[in-house]
Amino acid sequence: MKNVTYHYAEHVAAHIHQLQGQLVPTTAGQPIIFDDKTSFTLAISSAEIAISTDSLARVLNEYLFDQPDAPIKDVSIQARGNSLLVKGKLHQKGDVTFETTGTLTLTPEGQIRVHTQKLKAAHLPLKGILDLLGIKLAKLIDTRKVAGVSVDGNDVILDPKMILPPPKIEGAVTAVRLVGSEIVQTFGSPDPGHKFQPGNYMAYRGNRLRFGKLTMDDTDLVLLDMDPRTPFDFFLDRYKDQLVAGYTKTTKEFGLRVYMRDFDQLNRAGTEPRTQAATAR
Repeated sequence: MKNVTYHYAEHVAAHIHQLQGQLVPTTAGQPIIFDDKTSFTLAISSAEIAISTDSLARVLNEYLFDQPDAPIKDVSIQARGNSLLVKGKLHQKGDVTFETTGTLTLTPEGQIRVHTQKLKAAHLPLKGILDLLGIKLAKLIDTRKVAGVSVDGNDVILDPKMILPPPKIEGAVTAVRLVGSEIVQTFGSPDPGHKFQPGNYMAYRGNRLRFGKLTMDDTDLVLLDMDPRTPFDFFLDRYKDQLVAGYTKTTKEFGLRVYMRDFDQLNRAGTEPRTQAATAR
């Protein structure tokens, strides 16, 4: 994949600068099914993926902390230079407001550690009081029922493999940094012999892949951005609308090149996409 804004939900997306990897069937011997996000895992060999602080906050609020007994509620995240400012409510402590400032580092397992530098609760400086009493943040927040989030001392640990909605991903983060309001994660190291083709796209080759009524054996499918001036805005839940709004070409080797309209352009139109004629060459 290259220069793709990949939507997990309508308002939750990650910007994939580049990615190499494999789609692995959930059930051995079965095809990858685009219409079923649980039918495959994305095993990342190398990638650079950015997620905005707003999107990460939406993931926490709408997917991880959406249960009535969630330990934290109403999370907001902002970038402040090289630090993250995280605000929310300690739901298990009577919805007391809190805010923490921390820097991003990695654990040996490739998870993201938000190392706490400052901590306030109800607008009072809490970290110094907790340190004085020998109490850690982990004692105040019970995350045992929250997949992908844990607390180690006063630090919050995020597991990129588990915090996002399906499709599931595999791969260890090897570097993380803040760039503006985005958290940029590096997975693995790129294959120096791989040549990315021009444009914004998602390319799939080998194995079997099914989408709609079509199943491809020895898949040769490339989804291409109709508007290369901006990242390829793709939403798997609405790929059919994007497909219908574009057109398809067939190669001499029976591969498919699918030119798709950006998802955000469909939204701006405010209507269902218009069907266009498909061509084959």
